[in-house]
Amino acid sequence: MDTELKWYILRVVNGHERKVKEHLLKEINIRKMDSYVGQVLTPSEKVYQTRKSKDGKTKKITTERNTLPGYVIVQANLSNGEVLHTIRSVPSVLGFLNVDGAKPTELPKAMRESEINRLLGKIEETDEHEVKHEISYRKGERVKVMDGPFNGFSGVIEEVLDDKKKLNVVVTIFGRNTPVELNYIQVEKEV
Repeated sequence: MDTELKWYILRVVNGHERKVKEHLLKEINIRKMDSYVGQVLTPSEKVYQTRKSKDGKTKKITTERNTLPGYVIVQANLSNGEVLHTIRSVPSVLGFLNVDGAKPTELPKAMRESEINRLLGKIEETDEHEVKHEISYRKGERVKVMDGPFNGFSGVIEEVLDDKKKLNVVVTIFGRNTPVELNYIQVEKEV
């Protein structure tokens, strides 16, 4: 009997990835199948967004965005038919990737080692503390400082440091142009 855990990709209803993961982990625990299922992953990244509140003020919030919408990655041993049935019966699971046209009696195809290493490498690359910023900035754009000691001042972007997520902005203070280095999250574009 095969006891090796292999990686599979589940197709799920878009937007239900976290629910599928939670439900699957709960079912595996209840049915005591821990030795047949390893990890269940829903790759995501943190992203900054700017939102306007009802009073017209802009506010920067951090949200989590799925990097593989519609998919959940499962490490499992499907040689036990009950594990396969349990995974397929989780609400919002549409099926396994790579089994289109396969007979219901056939096992899904496991991911190749090279594919899963590449996929897992991307997941590990995005550090939990790393936050992506959805807005891109260009040299010459006008921005307003929303946070820090220069809060309320406006300026022009002189340089964009994408790798550091910082901007060099020239702000006019007491009639003098002053260069200031600011984080992306400290500014917003002026309209």
